[in-house]
Amino acid sequence: MIQVTEAAARKITEIIEEADLPGGFLRVGIDEGGCSGLSYSLTVDEQLNTEDIILDQGEFSIRVHEDRMRFVEGLVIDYADMGMTGGFIMNNPNAKVSCGCGASFRIAGYRGEVKKCD
Repeated sequence: MIQVTEAAARKITEIIEEADLPGGFLRVGIDEGGCSGLSYSLTVDEQLNTEDIILDQGEFSIRVHEDRMRFVEGLVIDYADMGMTGGFIMNNPNAKVSCGCGASFRIAGYRGEVKKCD
């Protein structure tokens, strides 16, 4: 299960509406890379995959590929509007190590592929 705070839900709804994709949803992905080994990916998508897990959030839905769910189980997505440093905040109970900016992480038993952040 992924939880979304009210602030994040407002911002996600706004982003999906601006994307102007009928049936659009938020895809939460996990990619190899970042200074801790795994990086979050948040995109507006309309392409459904049979391996997606659908998480209904009322105003919008979240899709996560089933093989990535173990990385984000219990994730809380928040949003803070703080000028240049604002944005989505990922509070992941599975993260055993996180980088300073919070964009990448590592879980117990899987290191990912450490790469320099862009």
